[in-house]
Amino acid sequence: MAERTSDHFEMRRLESLSNTIFGVAMTLLAYDLPRAAQLADQPSWAEIYQLYATRLLALVLSFVIAGVFWFSHHRRLARQPVASRTVVFLNLIFLLSIILLPATNGLYGTYNDSSVVAVLYGFHLTIIAALNASLWLLVARENRHFGDLAAAFFPLLVFVPGIALASVAPRQVQYFWLLAFGAIVVRRLFTHRVES
Repeated sequence: MAERTSDHFEMRRLESLSNTIFGVAMTLLAYDLPRAAQLADQPSWAEIYQLYATRLLALVLSFVIAGVFWFSHHRRLARQPVASRTVVFLNLIFLLSIILLPATNGLYGTYNDSSVVAVLYGFHLTIIAALNASLWLLVARENRHFGDLAAAFFPLLVFVPGIALASVAPRQVQYFWLLAFGAIVVRRLFTHRVES
């Protein structure tokens, strides 16, 4: 654990800020969903599906991704009660990447047939995962939480090739991105092996 100096910040304050940021970002994911006024007076199932299906799938994907990163972020903050200005700054950049999630989610939900939009969304997910992994690397260096570190790097193994897949199969790549949630299983397996 890092020793407290005048240059160190209590991460408890950052935790309060991050709860707000994650909460607002996760709520704003639904902002781009179509409104009822965009439907006919007596909409058919086909009309509802056409209007909502792709946007709702993108919302659920982004919500779960944000939830997994929120969980990881809080685990990390619990293991690092104080941090240097550099670590706080990196955490703020990570939170900025979360704030931008509703924007790229809205694009992908609306234009999920576009390879350019899918690549942009995949690149954004990769940036979030890379920042999270970098922050875990700083914590693991001090506290040796290798199970959490392995779980933090696992989404990169999904999102990086996902960018290439997004360029050729923009609509189908969302199912590949779901593999990133295997990070939870990786953490459990890695932690179990270390404890055995």
